[in-house]
Amino acid sequence: MGWERHRNPAARSTAIDRIPGIDRAAPTSRPDTARIVKSKHDRDELRAELLKRMKVDQDIREQSEDPPNQERMARWRNIDRDNTAWLRSVVRARGWPLLSQVGEDGALAAWLLSQHADASPEIQREFHAALSDAVSRKEAKPAHLAYLGDRVRVNSGRPQIYGTQFVNDGNGFRPHPIEELDQLDDRRAAVGLEPFEEYEAQMRSLYEGDI
Repeated sequence: MGWERHRNPAARSTAIDRIPGIDRAAPTSRPDTARIVKSKHDRDELRAELLKRMKVDQDIREQSEDPPNQERMARWRNIDRDNTAWLRSVVRARGWPLLSQVGEDGALAAWLLSQHADASPEIQREFHAALSDAVSRKEAKPAHLAYLGDRVRVNSGRPQIYGTQFVNDGNGFRPHPIEELDQLDDRRAAVGLEPFEEYEAQMRSLYEGDI
């Protein structure tokens, strides 16, 4: 299961978007977009760029002040905007970064960047279609598609399918509306996710700062 922690800088919505265990000693410089676009057919460079961008994505979300100040909010938005544009250029040029091309960590990074394309819902839907194609070829993880599918649905005002997205909107910390709750755990099991009760407990512990 890939999970992350994200507090939207423009709202009090919360979803799991921060990944524990990212190497804190990795370089913190901004990624070189021009370099990777020019060498987009080199799998090793693509993986390295994905990992670098994932680290930048996680660093801005890991900073301690909450709510974030205006300067951090602006940097946060710029990072997400830049990562969204870069990933879109990759997907349009060569398709979704596949497991066989970038490995499990590179695939995780690509999925994470797509999760954080919330400011560009049309592009996020493009990512969902590309990831869906990769899953059908067994070149991406079904669980990643489940998370991204829920994200796309929530961002378009529809109930989620797998119960992965939570919110704190002033009415308490809770999942966004879920379609057909009686079949939720069957759907989660089919894509390799744990029962919802276990996931919800993890989410609440993370939100309350217990782990």
